[in-house]
Amino acid sequence: MDNSSGDSSGVGVLDKAALVLGALESGPATLAGLVGATGLARPTAHRMAVALEYHRLLARDMQGRFVLGPRLAELAAAAGEDRLLAAAGPVLTQLRDLTGESAQLYRRQGDMRICVAAAERLSGLRDTVPVGSTLPMKAGSAAQILLAWEEPERLHHGLQGARFTATALSGVRRRGWAQSIGEREPGVASVSAPVRGPSHRVVAAVSVSGPIERLTRHPGRMHAQALLEAAARLTEALKRPS
Repeated sequence: MDNSSGDSSGVGVLDKAALVLGALESGPATLAGLVGATGLARPTAHRMAVALEYHRLLARDMQGRFVLGPRLAELAAAAGEDRLLAAAGPVLTQLRDLTGESAQLYRRQGDMRICVAAAERLSGLRDTVPVGSTLPMKAGSAAQILLAWEEPERLHHGLQGARFTATALSGVRRRGWAQSIGEREPGVASVSAPVRGPSHRVVAAVSVSGPIERLTRHPGRMHAQALLEAAARLTEALKRPS
């Protein structure tokens, strides 16, 4: 089918690039497949596909067919993070007010996790984690959440030197939330739950943390339900179109 006579932005090269990208939305395609789907001349389709591959907007699969490239996933994740941060403020504030403890949102960054949003307990003894703080992926309930649903190889690598075990992470996956008691810092307990992107992949961990004397040695009993509800609200925010 010839789509090239459809709507035009007036910038021909971008219109052609959009045709090629759109043709791959339903799955991999050979050059002949791109020609058939877009209506572009074969040399034009080839030139566009190779240029898009150079910019990582397209890639090739094991059979040499064109597929959507990794740069699109990176851009989509950045757009999702904007929506996540926009939704995080009121959700974390409500979570703090409901639990009486400091609330945080963490994203994974390599072998570290970074606090991207927080709502601090207003008074009294509290666990303060400033926005922008980087913490290890080896301890804490948020680290457990960010690792528990990873692919086996990455999961195995992440467990090396960790304060928690594969059995503990199996329990996290079964329950849907994690807790830690003095794992990241002596005297501090925390509870976390997963925030999932549109593809159901875990993209963040929402947490509350505070002194063990308030959260007790079983903080999940007190706060897991509130964490699960906050995580569900953030997950829903990522599903909504921007």
